[in-house]
Amino acid sequence: MSDPIRVCFVCLGNICRSPLAEGIFIHLAKERGLTDRFEVDSSGTGGWHAGNPADPRSIEVAKRHGVLLPSRARQFESSDTDRFDLFLAMDRDNRDTLIERGVPESKVRLMRSYDPEYGKDESILDVPDPYYDGLEGFDHVYDMLVTACNGLLDELAE
Repeated sequence: MSDPIRVCFVCLGNICRSPLAEGIFIHLAKERGLTDRFEVDSSGTGGWHAGNPADPRSIEVAKRHGVLLPSRARQFESSDTDRFDLFLAMDRDNRDTLIERGVPESKVRLMRSYDPEYGKDESILDVPDPYYDGLEGFDHVYDMLVTACNGLLDELAE
């Protein structure tokens, strides 16, 4: 058996989008019987929420869909560059920050680039930060992430 593919989902504070993407990806991989093929984590480019659980609204949306959010917020560390094979940035700002911090461009992709409906049009590939929105913003982000995580799994499981 080959080494697992190491994937890290990244947003700003690691309490809304990236832990939701992490939980969805793990859930979908489990449904497909592929959990042993991946090592999954998430992080934030900022560290002000480090140690905290996911935002309660992310937890609520995930729970309604049977998805668990097990991680605690942590800030991206330079050692992550060697630890992970692929970084899934939730938006262009997070992508640019990862690259500025030394992650090779070849290891960084925008999360929605795996959404077959949106393809490669970078102007619409950001997953919006729902932090200042109501629960409906989290529902919208959840739907985006399910589609993108399925596309990511389709590509990585080949």
